[in-house]
Amino acid sequence: MKILTTMIATTVLLSVGAFIASKAVVAATTDDVKWINQCVTDNKDEGAKASVVLKYCTCMNNKMSNNETRSITQWEKTHATERHACERQAGWK
Repeated sequence: MKILTTMIATTVLLSVGAFIASKAVVAATTDDVKWINQCVTDNKDEGAKASVVLKYCTCMNNKMSNNETRSITQWEKTHATERHACERQAGWK
């Protein structure tokens, strides 16, 4: 189980890095990757493709202040406008 978890975490980290590099919009910090990975985990069973969830979580992370202390999942509950914008941008249906 630990090996599978490590493999998934590595895959997510590589995917986040590749996605952000391909967009060249924002440099991801270690903290950004941590929050994006948590968001991906929180949304993995919501019915969207992994690539859509990753785009959504990255978008949400980019909309949040660097001083925010809540997780993306907590923050999205009070920021419907941003959530809907990221859903559209990611292609979440």
